[in-house]
Order: sequence, then structure tokens, then C-alpha cells
Amino acid sequence: NKTHFSPKNQYQMCTLHLQYFLWLNLPSIDSLFEASRLLLAKTKFLTVGESKSARCDDLESLKKRNCAVTKIENPRGSISINENKPVTNRKKDSADKLNPGQITQIQPQKLTLTLRTGEPQTFDLKFKRAEDYPIDLYYLMDLSFSMKDDLENVKNLGTDLMAEMQKITSDFKIGFGSFVEKTVMPYISTTPARLINPCTGNQNCTSPFSYKNVLKLTDKGDEFNRLVSQQQISGNLDSPEGGFDAIMQVAVCGEHIGWRDVTRLLVFSTDAGFHFAGDGKLGGIVLPNDGKCHLENNMYTMSHYYDYPSIAHLVQKLSDNNIQTIFAVTEEFQPVYQELKNLIPKSAVGTLSSNSSNVIKLIIDAYNSLSSEVILENTKLPEGVSITYKSICKNGVEATGENGRKCSNISIGDEVSFKISIDSQKCPSHSKNETIKIRPLGFTEEVEIVLNFICDCQCAKEGEPESEKCHEGNGTFECGACKCNEGRIGRLCECSKDEVRTEDLDANCRKDNGTDICSNNGDCVCGTCECKKRENPAEIYSGKYCECDNFNCDRSNNKLCGGHGRCECRKCICDANYTGSACDCSLDTSTCLAKNGQICNGRGTCECGICKCTDAKFQGPTCEICPTCPGVCVEHKDCVQCRAFGAGEKKDTCQRDCDYFKMFKVKDRDGLPQPTDQSFPLTHCKQRDENDCWFYYTYAIRNQTKEVFVVEQLECPAGPDIIPIVAGVVAGIVLIGLALLLIWKLLMIIHDRREFAKFEKEKMNAKWDTGENPIYKSAVTTVVNPKYEGK
Repeated sequence: NKTHFSPKNQYQMCTLHLQYFLWLNLPSIDSLFEASRLLLAKTKFLTVGESKSARCDDLESLKKRNCAVTKIENPRGSISINENKPVTNRKKDSADKLNPGQITQIQPQKLTLTLRTGEPQTFDLKFKRAEDYPIDLYYLMDLSFSMKDDLENVKNLGTDLMAEMQKITSDFKIGFGSFVEKTVMPYISTTPARLINPCTGNQNCTSPFSYKNVLKLTDKGDEFNRLVSQQQISGNLDSPEGGFDAIMQVAVCGEHIGWRDVTRLLVFSTDAGFHFAGDGKLGGIVLPNDGKCHLENNMYTMSHYYDYPSIAHLVQKLSDNNIQTIFAVTEEFQPVYQELKNLIPKSAVGTLSSNSSNVIKLIIDAYNSLSSEVILENTKLPEGVSITYKSICKNGVEATGENGRKCSNISIGDEVSFKISIDSQKCPSHSKNETIKIRPLGFTEEVEIVLNFICDCQCAKEGEPESEKCHEGNGTFECGACKCNEGRIGRLCECSKDEVRTEDLDANCRKDNGTDICSNNGDCVCGTCECKKRENPAEIYSGKYCECDNFNCDRSNNKLCGGHGRCECRKCICDANYTGSACDCSLDTSTCLAKNGQICNGRGTCECGICKCTDAKFQGPTCEICPTCPGVCVEHKDCVQCRAFGAGEKKDTCQRDCDYFKMFKVKDRDGLPQPTDQSFPLTHCKQRDENDCWFYYTYAIRNQTKEVFVVEQLECPAGPDIIPIVAGVVAGIVLIGLALLLIWKLLMIIHDRREFAKFEKEKMNAKWDTGENPIYKSAVTTVVNPKYEGK
């Protein structure tokens, strides 16, 4: 076929025909051509219009496209454990005393993960708190004047704390440091007298300082007491202190402090707030803190030069150096340091009494709280790599997400585990292997994980440079395709970028002499369309002009081809038993079968697996609903009445009009069968005759036969009971009479009370004196003798 094959390909094809004809001894030339066609289909994997990248796909897709399994490269990720020392099982009173480096609390210690893009690798990590694990504790104290009474109680802290910590570990070291404030205005007074003694009155105070390392970590409690007893209170002007400068130096000056690779505790004791990054501008200090050690003779010498560190800077340094912080602060500043605790992982806050008398109990409680929780953290991940955690804590409690990083309420000797999954979404651009580390916060032990990335196939290493398969050696033939040399393009590198005219070649990429090149779904490369790849690798453009695709077919239930077919060139190729433009029409009638074995209960047809009822009064998946609705009951009432009871309007024409169903009589309503296969209870047909009697029946169609079941006895209403009616009337009259009497009596009482109240009111309004009766006349008459002169 000269329209499809170049002369070179024609020669190859004919050679294949001859070889296969001689080898297979096929009986006809038709069989010969069919064999050669199958051979070429297998050797030529890419279809018309597909780009070279289509050779990379998932395993199932490649198999469906007839790619030979022996030709598929499918490298898989793997996990290799390089170091896997078991966690230490050791008792405090055991004879063998192990060095900190000999104690293992996390397992495994080193792994190598080979990652393939999109294929996560999961491994188990085990953590167990070792008994009698060494502890370093550094006590950092605010020595401003308000802490004077606290210093007295701290002077004996060394031996007392040693005694308490011996109950937890036999290897304990303690150190001491103090801080006040930056030695510049306005934090302290810089007058000569105040620089010598910053306290007022007769108080004898030492010169202000920023931070001083008084005692390196030691196991001698009496040495702690001796040096702390020599300390003197100092003073400053403002309320906040320069504690952040001191914490930074304690964290980064490991050699001066004497930190070991053990549990590191920093007790920060103060009764005031703190300055942080930016506050140094008040004293003219603008350089950010550099996070480096600047101790000379155990004194911080750069407080006047570098600003206070930020909280984030402190968090980083404390985490890098595995230091767990205990803030021992007075109750007044509890809210401030609680907020600070939320920003610093593996930190605790305790309420310090006004004179620090409870400091030992505070340290013990805070240590128990910190050590009972393990939180995993990882170093910065390479670009495109993600990590997820799942914790399996005590009593089998599981958590995922951020909570999957930690376990709480862990006692000494408890063992917990984590499932850690690492996934890569793309290959790194600069290196093929990376290293990350995972460790529990506050512990020095860590898991080192080396990541190797599968970015190339083995076939790429076996490429054939200047291969004859790539148009006279203009490319390297690797992984079944040509990788063109510089300046060459085309699937077989047959074109030169400098020698071809684009407009001439573009004409070969326009379908039906249209204006769209490759249907706007591809690029015209050397006169041939190479279709674009989509973000979803399962979605493919294809065809000579990229006019076909496998994702723009009709959908049903939001599924391509209804989920019952495949999309080829924008048309659905349906699976067996399915038809329709979206393969949404099922040819299976099992979904239309009712429980009585009939399709759609004999009341409809099965279309695409769904019943279409022939009568609108029937509904439901199998046309089972509403067989006893009022319309059906009324429709068959007369015929049921005349055949069952010989009555009704059709009793004279019953034999002629009502022989379309079979009738069965039952004794009571419980004997009436369900008319259909519906699961919910139905009400039977209930009709009344001319004598006000009720009769009950059901109507159903079974195996194309109409059936009626009737209750053989009518349900007629009973006559009225005269005696209760008469008794009720008499009782009603009596009750009404009593009610009327009561109402009359009530009205009379109200009237009398009103009259009496009226009388009382008139009596009170009388104008005369109630002491003498105005109508009373005495019986005695007195006459005075006019001649009487009193003689």
C-alpha cells in the first residue's frame, strides 16, 4: 500500500511477508497479510498522532494496548534497613552501666528508600523510653533585684535536687547560669555609680550583666551550692528582662555549658517578662541576633552589639540542640509564658512560688510531663517529597495527621511505634539521592533515611547512538523511540530545523484543508501531528489530526460511558448487556423482575433495566405501588359485590360484565394476600353497600391472571343501645339543673356582698358624731328660779 508505507518500509514489509510465509507455511496469501499486519502492530506500539511520551503509562493500560509484557519496564520502590540495633532493655539497678552512646531508644537507625514517583514507601519506627537514662539540667536564673529572696532558696538547690533526681537516674549533672539585662540605656542606668551598684538605698548589688555561665554541668551538688552561694543580686530599670539572650547562649555554647548527648533540660526561672527581637532598637541595637556563641570568660560579650533573638530563632536553636525548656515563673506571668510554651515544642510551664521554695517539685513535675510525651520531627524534605505519620500508642490507640506524630502518657519502659510513609511526586532536579532525618524532640537519637529516586528506565542506558532506525543515524534509539540529535526533529528525526519550511509542513496537519492545526490538540512536527498530553495520563488525544480523544464521550451518573464501556474517538463502545450513547441502557431484565417472577408485575415493559408502567396509576420499581388506591377499588367494586354477595348495581349483568377475574373467598381480613411484592403494609379495598355494610377485598394480577380475594362475611353496623342513651339524657338534665342552681347561688352571694359593702361605705361617710344620738331627748327638765341669786 504505497499510500501508507515509504519505499524502505515497503521493502521491510515484503521481507517480513516472505519470512513468515516460509516459516509458517500459511495456506493462503490472505493469511500471510494478516500475520504481517499483527507483527507490525506489535513492533509499532504508538498509534497515529501519539507522542513518544505515550510509551510511558500504567501497567494495565500498556497491556490493553498490546505491549508485550517482556518489553515493559516497571521498576518498583524498595526499603533497605542498613542499621537496626534493638532498643535497650535495661534496669536502673543493673550491674552494667552503659554510656549514653550505648543506649538505644529508637529503632531502626538507618534506612535506604528507593522511591518511584507516586509510589509511597512505608516503614515502622519503634520508640522505647530507656530506664536510668542520663539527664543534664541547667538552671538559668534571673538575678534582677526582685529575685533576691529566690536566690536564698536556690543556694541549696544542688544537693537537694541531686537527691531527688537520683530516684529517676543515676547519671545526673547540674549547672547554673544567671542573667539580668543588656548593659546599655534604657535597660540599665549607665551613670558610673549605678554601673557599680545598680540598687538604691543601702542594698549591696553587683554590676549589671547580660548573661553569665556560673557553673558548667557537673555531678557535684555541693559545688553547685558553693558557687551559687557566692552570687549577688543585680538590678535594671525596666520590667522585662534579657532572658532570651541568655537562653540563646545556653543553647549554642555547648562546649562552655558541657552538654552531653543525653536528655537536656533548661530551667528558666524568673518573675518578669522578656524582651524579644526588635526591642533592641530602644538601645540603638539594630543588628539581628546571629545565633552564635559569644562567651568570653563565661560572660556574654555581645549583648550591646546584637539584638534580642526572636521566638522563632530560639525555637530553631533549642530544637537543633535537643534542649527541653522548663519555664519556672510566678503566677502573675503564667499567661505570658503559657503562650510562649505553645510556640516552643517540648517545653513546660510551672508556677514558681514567690520565693522559689517549690522549685524542686516544679522541676520534677515538669520533667515527668515532658518525658511522658514523644513527638517526632523531620528535617527539611526535598522538593516534591512528602511524609505522613501514623502513631500506635499505648493500649493500641491510633492517630493520624499532626496527631500521628506524637504519643502521650508514656512511662519508662513503654514501647510505642509509628508507621511513616514517604512519597515522591517528582524527581529532584539537582541530585538523585537525598538524606533526611527523623528524631523525637528532646532526644539526640535519630533515624537517618537516604532517599534514592527512580528517574530513568534501564533501557535508556542501553540506547543505540546514531541508530539507522532514526533516519540515517540522526538520533539515538532508546526505549523504543528516537531521541533526536541537536537540530533534528520528527518522530524518526527525519527533518532538520534549518531546512524545512514550517508553513509547507503545516498543511499536512490540517484536516480537510481546515484552519486548525492538529485540531488544536497537538503540534505539527515535521508534517506530522504529535498530540498533546493532558494532566491526567489516562486521558489521551489520538488520530492523524489529533481529532480523537477518549474522554469527551457521553456521560451517565457523572461517569464516562456510564461506567459500562470505553471511549474511543469520542464514541462509547459499550460492554456486553449495555447499549445507548452513554452505555446507560442495560439489557439485563433482572432488575425489572418482581417477587412474583413477572417482569414489572405484568403492568409494564422493561426498558434499560427500569420498568415503564403501561398504566399511570401503577408506580414503583416493578409497577407495584398503588394497586389498592381509591381508583382501583372503586373500579372493581360493583363486580366484586355482585359476584361475592349477589348485590349491587351489576347484579343483573354480573355474568356478562364481571367474568374478567378469578374470585377467591377468605374468612377474615388476615387472610387477604398482599396484592404485589411491595414490602410496606397495604390497606385493603374497603367499600360500603346500600345497607351500610362494609366488604373487604384485594385485586392483583399474577401470571397474566387477574385475581380477587374477598372476605366472605359483610361487616354491618349494630343497632343503637337505647338504655345508655336514655340514661345519658337523664344524667345530662340533672347535671344541667345542678349547674344552674350553683350559678344562681353564686350570683346571690356576689349581690349580697356588694350591698353590704355599700352599707359600710355610707356608714363611714356619716356627717354626725357617733358619740351622741342626735334624736335622743333626756327625761329630766331643769328650770332655774329667776329670783334665785345663789343665796
